[in-house]
Amino acid sequence: MMLPLSHETANIFGFAGMACIIFVYAYITGRVRPNPFVQHGVNLLGACLLTVSLLVNMNPPSLVLEGFWAAIAIWGLAKAFRARRQGSCNARHNEPEART
Repeated sequence: MMLPLSHETANIFGFAGMACIIFVYAYITGRVRPNPFVQHGVNLLGACLLTVSLLVNMNPPSLVLEGFWAAIAIWGLAKAFRARRQGSCNARHNEPEART
């Protein structure tokens, strides 16, 4: 399925998605306990924006990668919402705290 966007507009979506994913990679690298809603929410946004770009500038392997990226982000968000509902401040409460 091709979207009726110009290549320039699709590239803007792609660069915005790339920026989201690079931002969140730096964010989780720089934090001892990253907020899972920021981590997975921004990853999901980045995957969606890159998918829009890939639907105009088709690259099947990258499109499949973004599908998996989005699915993992949705899984992470679901875990974070479940943990919040159970009263945990951090979705990773069962994992040991990282040391800096």
